[in-house]
Amino acid sequence: MAYDDLRSLLRALEREGDLKRIKAEVDPYLEVGEIVDRVQKAGGPALLFENVRGSAMPLAMNVFGTDRRLLKSLGLKSYADISDRIGGLLKPELPHGFVGVREAFGKLGTMVHVPPKKVKSDNAPVQEVVLKGDEVDLDSLPALFTWPEDGGSFFNLGLTHTKDPESGVRNLGLYRLQRHDKRTIGMHWQIHKDSRNHYQVAARKGERLPVAIAFGCPPAVTYASTAPLPGDIDEYLFAGFIAGKRIEMVDCKTVPLQVPAQAEVVLEGWLEPGEMLPEGPFGDHTGFYTPQEPFPALTIDCVTMRRRPLLQSIVVGRPPTEDGPLGRATERFFLPLLKIIVPDIVDYHLPEAGGFHNCAIVAIDKKYPKHAQKVMHAVWGAHMMSLTKLIIVVDSDCDVHDLHEVAWRALGNTDYARDLTVVEGPVDHLDHASYQQFWGGKAGIDATRKWPEEGYTRDGGWPEMVLPDPDTAAKVDRRWKEYGL
Repeated sequence: MAYDDLRSLLRALEREGDLKRIKAEVDPYLEVGEIVDRVQKAGGPALLFENVRGSAMPLAMNVFGTDRRLLKSLGLKSYADISDRIGGLLKPELPHGFVGVREAFGKLGTMVHVPPKKVKSDNAPVQEVVLKGDEVDLDSLPALFTWPEDGGSFFNLGLTHTKDPESGVRNLGLYRLQRHDKRTIGMHWQIHKDSRNHYQVAARKGERLPVAIAFGCPPAVTYASTAPLPGDIDEYLFAGFIAGKRIEMVDCKTVPLQVPAQAEVVLEGWLEPGEMLPEGPFGDHTGFYTPQEPFPALTIDCVTMRRRPLLQSIVVGRPPTEDGPLGRATERFFLPLLKIIVPDIVDYHLPEAGGFHNCAIVAIDKKYPKHAQKVMHAVWGAHMMSLTKLIIVVDSDCDVHDLHEVAWRALGNTDYARDLTVVEGPVDHLDHASYQQFWGGKAGIDATRKWPEEGYTRDGGWPEMVLPDPDTAAKVDRRWKEYGL
């Protein structure tokens, strides 16, 4: 099973030699970011900074920086553990589309170990200390100024809780948070995000929106906050499914929301309609700075925490970063669900270099002319996959995770006059490459074998692929040691 809280995971990593304590004083202005980025890109251990300048709170970094650590934190041996369990829930076959996704998660809700459970404040470590009003001092929390042109210091792993003012449906999301002053946080709620929708609904009704931000949560909860779930599916249901146990929740002290009882620190506040401040610039996961824009500014009225809390954060920047394992988990976990929406898909891959959602490599078992184009448009219509800018469709005998194999088919064996589809549609709020914000050009490459019905009229049809003689290959396998190579 997954670890119940962050600190138990850190203890386990330390026992295995996969966590390094940094006792020297470090500066959260640029220095911590530079250290973590070097260690992460070298495949190094999780880090616990015990002496962060300006804060008495230790800072855990690079905790999910390798596939091994992320899997360990979730109690998994491989990403297939969860995708296989999800796939099992989808049998017998469910209706296609989002109705099918919701029915699949409806099955999860019947499992007694999955829905979150409420505990009393006395049993919630995160409420051992309660600070209100003028006692609140966000400067005591180690926020990071990571890149030279950043617009300020940020918390990069705060899990934001809101709920729809009309339906009451809860949302858990991971958004960057800029510390404006001792009691004010900037909420980077992008245009396509559920929390932004909640804020807009509340503002339209002239109501303030309750917000709670949790740090150092149980690993399954932290991962679930990154998962691209439909807006009416509870992330805590998904977290419980991954963890194999119910997530303990506690009522907040000053807002009508619940947060993980085993979290390290929680910020509570009410977001007033129209309260905006400039946010950014910020060195983002694209590897470029996102510009300064006005975003909602939350006043923090209450902070709850453990008696000796620690904070968890990540470095965001040019790939590879700690986003990598989190993105790979999403890719594998959601394959069975994506197959409900687009049943033509055999496998898919979201390369980290493409920022995951910007590029999708899709394998299909081609059954009719222009099948690849049908799949492209289906993917562009599938929830957050609508933001995908490049879709490469290959035949099912292509390993979508072998980028050399994919490139060989897509770059050298296509006719771009006919195999390239160019459209326009929504793109990520953070996409700097689009010529205008929020929408831009997209492309699909049909790298499948072409059929005569698709207009391929060359004599002999699509040629045979060059492959070794299987008998000779088997013989060489048997004798390989004899060659002394």
